[in-house]
Amino acid sequence: MKALYASARDQGLTEEMIRALPNFRDSTLFTPAEKAALKFADVIAGNHFSVTQELFDELRQYYTEPQIMALGWRMAIFTGYGRLVYATGLESVGAPCPVNFDKK
Repeated sequence: MKALYASARDQGLTEEMIRALPNFRDSTLFTPAEKAALKFADVIAGNHFSVTQELFDELRQYYTEPQIMALGWRMAIFTGYGRLVYATGLESVGAPCPVNFDKK
């Protein structure tokens, strides 16, 4: 997890918070605003068809419309990047990417 969460550490997350991310809904380590953003990230990275009006209403309690869009753009970029890394077999950031598009 050292490299995987390096940017999270750089932005102030503690080791305890990083370990709590899979169960953020039940954690006392995250604020309600952070939990709303993490729920949004779960939907964007998972089944984006499951987004609800309730989620956006919850987000609006803590974030402005431009902030919600900024969160969404960031999530979309990183979700897409993660999927591309997985699909191409990239093993580490900055490493050469031996892409083989002839998967059989």
